[in-house]
Formats: sequence, structure tokens, C-alpha cells
Amino acid sequence: MSVLPSSGSATYMDSGNQNPDTFNNFFERWLVEQNQHLRELVAASRQQSSVDEQSLRCLVQRVLDHYEHYYKAKAKWGKQDVLAMLSPSWISKFEDAFLWIGGWRPSIAFHLLYSKSGMQLEDQLDELIRGMGRGDLGDLSPTQLSRINELQTKTIREEKEISEKMAKHQESVADSSMVELSHLVSEMMRKGDEDGVDVEKDKVESAMESKEEGLKEILLR
Repeated sequence: MSVLPSSGSATYMDSGNQNPDTFNNFFERWLVEQNQHLRELVAASRQQSSVDEQSLRCLVQRVLDHYEHYYKAKAKWGKQDVLAMLSPSWISKFEDAFLWIGGWRPSIAFHLLYSKSGMQLEDQLDELIRGMGRGDLGDLSPTQLSRINELQTKTIREEKEISEKMAKHQESVADSSMVELSHLVSEMMRKGDEDGVDVEKDKVESAMESKEEGLKEILLR
């Protein structure tokens, strides 16, 4: 029995061809496809003895391509509406409370991997002592763990750089130029100078556009 997807199944390329009008629509379809990929991987893991290595590599590559497609789509929508991507309406309030730059911290993936591999390693200690393995995360070799650790270190370093850049950009909203503009608008509103308010509001909007461009740079990094 083949675990490779049939030609009629939805693939990550289908999402791009459908041109969804919002990232929310794209994301919903992407999740459906992700679940399909997961089912195929689970089926393959249960049929290791009858599935050749090339087929497994194809399955893994499809998953990697699917995630790459997600981030390319996110980058595209980020250029169109960065504020919506940083404050997504398609997630729950609970998820929103844990967001980092419009999504999950990449380093969380390593915590999940270590937690899962630790559980599976503990679960198969007797088998490992007998020189047997299950082919799951509990079988990760020292070399593999070392490479994972290197990637984790690099990821955390880049996360820190992005966080610092975001913090600096957030502070720029309260710089002297922004405070001065806000003060002028407030004074004109107090004096009833509507024409002056309109002029200064245009300046404020122009200044905010530059702040939005800065957010795009951070999101798309």
C-alpha cells in the first residue's frame, strides 16, 4: 500500500492557485493540507518495513515544501497589511496571548522536540538496552542531537536580535518628533483650528507610515 498522496489530493500548490482573498482563508486551507500530510507521515511510520526510503524522503520533502509555502504566503500578505499579520484575527485569544512578532517563537519547536523525544526515550529504555529501537525521536543519535542543539542556539540568537529590533522600533513611537506632532494636534484641537489639525494629521499619518514600514522589515526578516 502506497502512502504517497494521490494526484487528486490537495497539495500546497493548490492554495496558491486559488488566490484566497485573505490570509485567514489561505490559513484554513493550509491547515487542512497539513493534517493530510500528517496522516500520510503517520501511515508511513507504521509501514516502515514496506515503504522504501525514497518514498519517505518524498513525504518529508512535501511537508517541508508545505511549510515553506506558508511562510512565503505570510510574507506576501505581510507586505500588503503588516498590522493584520501582527494582530491576527483568525486565532483564539489564548493563542494571541502567546504570540511573538505575529506568530509562535521558532525556538518553541525545539522545546517540543526535546519533550517528545524524552518521553519516547523513557518509554523504550528496555528495548534500547536490548539493542532495539522504534525509529522515533527516542532513537536520535548524539550527532543528530548535536546538530539540533546548534540550530537551536542559532535560532535563539536570531530571536533575540529580532526582539531587540522590535523593542527599539516600539520605543520610536514615543520619540521627540512623534510627541511634538501629537502635541501640536492636541493644541490645535483645543483651539478649534480645524484646518491646522487636518494639516498636522497628514504629517502624523505620514510619520506612522514610516513606522509601519519598519514593522514590515521586522516581520519579513
